[in-house]
Amino acid sequence: MKKTSGFTLIELAIVLVIIGLLLGGVLKGQELINSAKVKSLASDFKNVQVYVYGYQDKFRALPGDDAAVVAHLGVDATRAAGTGATSTVGNGVINGAWDSNTVGDESILFWQHVRLAGFAPGPTIIGDDAAAFVPKNAEGGRIGIQSIPGSSNLPTPALNGGYAICSAGILGKFAKQIDLTLDDGETSTGSVRAYQTNTGAWVTSLVAEPSISDSGLYNVCMAF
Repeated sequence: MKKTSGFTLIELAIVLVIIGLLLGGVLKGQELINSAKVKSLASDFKNVQVYVYGYQDKFRALPGDDAAVVAHLGVDATRAAGTGATSTVGNGVINGAWDSNTVGDESILFWQHVRLAGFAPGPTIIGDDAAAFVPKNAEGGRIGIQSIPGSSNLPTPALNGGYAICSAGILGKFAKQIDLTLDDGETSTGSVRAYQTNTGAWVTSLVAEPSISDSGLYNVCMAF
């Protein structure tokens, strides 16, 4: 009878070590990818602040609400003034929700102004699809800005600040890391918070029973 030989304990140990190294490399690689994604998502909030301050420093006006935008940037006058909102232009408020789909809202015109001024990349002709015109984050969700005082589309309690930058479609595990990077780590307090669409409150993270889920999708907003 022919004798068959199997793996020795040493050979099995070597195989297991190799498998462990491969799994460790895969997990480490995924960790690096997630870390880079969080940095990108967090940078979006900082960049929009730069756009606002840069535009104000250059033109002494608020992007999206610039009453002299034609003189400053040479854009179409009717498009720049907004649809049915000419009385609010130049009042220091970015009218319209951060996730608005109304082409003439100042929250949409904001992106046209900062792009024409050279602060942000992207198309400058809005067209008829506001959702396609605004920028997207690393997760494919839209990024937007609006004024906070007088707004009714954000959850309560109200954010403290003049403006809110919001980024949509962010996984809960990333939302918590963004909050930890930019604020206090609690997604229902401070200047950075998270909420689900059509909910009346911010979701919690640093509590005994958090309402935020790692696999859920959330809108993350930062006030400044």
